[in-house]
Amino acid sequence: MKKSLFIVFAFISIIANAQKSNLVLTSNGPVQLMAHLQDDGSFVYSVYYKGKPVVGNSSLGVVLAKPELTLTKFMLNGVDSSFVNQSWETVWGEQNTIRNKYKEFIFHLSDQQTNSYFVNIIFRLFEDGLGFRYEFPKQKNLQYFILKDEATQFKMFGDHKTFWIPGDFDTNEYAYNTTKLSEIDAFTASKKEKDIAVVSLISPNAVQTPLMMKSSEGLYINIHEAALLNYPAMNLELNKDNLTFTSVLVPDAVGNKAYLQAPFKSPWRTIIVSDKATEILASKMILNLNEPTAIKNTSFIKPQKFVGVWWEMHIGKATWFKEGGKHGATTENVKKYIDFAAQHKFDGVLVEGWNTGWEDWFGNWKEDVFDFVTPYPDYDVDALTKYAKAKGVKIIMHHETSGSAIGYERRLDTAYRFMINHDMNTVKTGYVGKIIPRGEHHDGQWMVNHYTRVAEKTAQYKIMLDAHEPVHPTGLHRTYPNWMANEAARGTEFNNAPTLGILPEHNTILPFTRLMGGPMDYTPGLFHFQLNQFESDRKQKVNSTLAKQLALYVTMYSPLQMAADLPENYQKHLDAFQFIKEVPVNWSATKIIEAEPGDYITIARKAKNNKDWFIGSITDENARSLNLKFDFLDKNKKYKAIIYRDSKDADFATNPEAYTIEQKIVTANTELLIQIAKGGGCAISVFEIK
Repeated sequence: MKKSLFIVFAFISIIANAQKSNLVLTSNGPVQLMAHLQDDGSFVYSVYYKGKPVVGNSSLGVVLAKPELTLTKFMLNGVDSSFVNQSWETVWGEQNTIRNKYKEFIFHLSDQQTNSYFVNIIFRLFEDGLGFRYEFPKQKNLQYFILKDEATQFKMFGDHKTFWIPGDFDTNEYAYNTTKLSEIDAFTASKKEKDIAVVSLISPNAVQTPLMMKSSEGLYINIHEAALLNYPAMNLELNKDNLTFTSVLVPDAVGNKAYLQAPFKSPWRTIIVSDKATEILASKMILNLNEPTAIKNTSFIKPQKFVGVWWEMHIGKATWFKEGGKHGATTENVKKYIDFAAQHKFDGVLVEGWNTGWEDWFGNWKEDVFDFVTPYPDYDVDALTKYAKAKGVKIIMHHETSGSAIGYERRLDTAYRFMINHDMNTVKTGYVGKIIPRGEHHDGQWMVNHYTRVAEKTAQYKIMLDAHEPVHPTGLHRTYPNWMANEAARGTEFNNAPTLGILPEHNTILPFTRLMGGPMDYTPGLFHFQLNQFESDRKQKVNSTLAKQLALYVTMYSPLQMAADLPENYQKHLDAFQFIKEVPVNWSATKIIEAEPGDYITIARKAKNNKDWFIGSITDENARSLNLKFDFLDKNKKYKAIIYRDSKDADFATNPEAYTIEQKIVTANTELLIQIAKGGGCAISVFEIK
């Protein structure tokens, strides 16, 4: 009864204060919002968590190029409010049911000068954060318009510890930096990177979202966006004098940001905040800000594990192209992968380098390098289709566009019909290189619409999608559940990078940054760590222990999980490989046990269709002790825990393949102390004893 009275009181308070243009909005949880018009007409908002400041007075508005119009000074015409408390069922994911509880406030504004142009600012206040967006309602004086800038601000209250990558219009495959806000220097950070093919930096003080911060008072703050549709991606530029971020949208070839038609709603700008790092990872606010599935029949969508002809090209065993005698995608080689997948009950085999064009694909900025249907002469697609089907395995298609998105769009139907005719239901797309049409960026409005068109088209053909080199995800896998994973960050392939590679802390940062927007095709599971098997002068190595590679299948969520290493490397450690075989890719429940960005993460997940649990724990370059409680298990039941952990002498730098496997009987009252090595981890399978 008290809660209901509080909500009613809050709504009455809003209406009463609307006449004064001083609007105080308060959640019925730990997150509070204040929004009001200042005397000069500026619309500002601020956010608090349990009374502690999170975002200071920050202004909102937009600037149009056509018509030439600055919408940053407003008149307030009214406020609408509502309350939603509901739950929805996932098609796949980290849990079966997601609660969606928020209070919504719509501020109806018009330009201060003429009162002829109308824009609404919509806030949704959740218990774990805030989402807000701009809405251009249908109106007489504004139908078609061009967006020049979005003047959205986020004023920080302190010089927070920050986990960031440089602001860039074309790539997000950077190594993460950990500095204070005042120490952000994107240009210096980018100079360390020799592994990024396309670089379009914004300014020395610009960073990408999702952006993760921690205040000196122990508040964890995450800024990102949700439901990115028909709009460019948002970066953030920091004014170091007042520690205020301003949105920077990705431009097109002539400098415009977006071409829009009213009615239109922008993506949501999101702020997730807590005094517990575990609650940041547990947040489903970004998903809740996306629309329900647009696909009526989702029965074709199946989470899956796969192997593939991929890693051998990265480490010099094979090549994508046929010339040179080391072609990887041959009929006989792919049959070996199919046999391995069938033997160990994997769902699919990814094959890269199967189609003509790889000799001329990179850096030539051509529209027609690939046609997506013509195999190399040594790749018998018809024979492999029959062979895979007889073995109960699906071949996963690979469509590298070499950045020619417009060429790919011309061939979508032809390419997907080819897939259906060859019993393929999953495609991995790629966008390496400069985008065609020329002058567009990977993260601009045109490409954002392209990625959506591909998701819609694959859904029409009942095909599942995994996109590489796309814009950062923003929760659209709720709306398009066939769009199951993206790369959009530095993944496993960068273990082979000649410079920074992947440091041990990287995997403890990604869940707080990149994965806030959706699952990542990180491609874990490497079992061989010195990458000179086939080229003796290769110096690169994997900065991880074998046990940590197993744990990543739990801590780095994806419904599409690859066992990335070579079959022969798995054959040497079949006892450890058993965990990869058994760990699910679809879950009914998830418990974030402990977490600290840049340091460690421990997560337990319950399998979708049974009572088995799987646990993953990882650390950075520092060894640590994991005190693991099994209180998430059903009471009065016994379980068999199979523990894959670092051996006592394991170390990511000196002894990465040292692991120990042991079994224990556990219950909900069990506590285990497990030592995790430098750069190490621990993976545990928990099976109910019936």
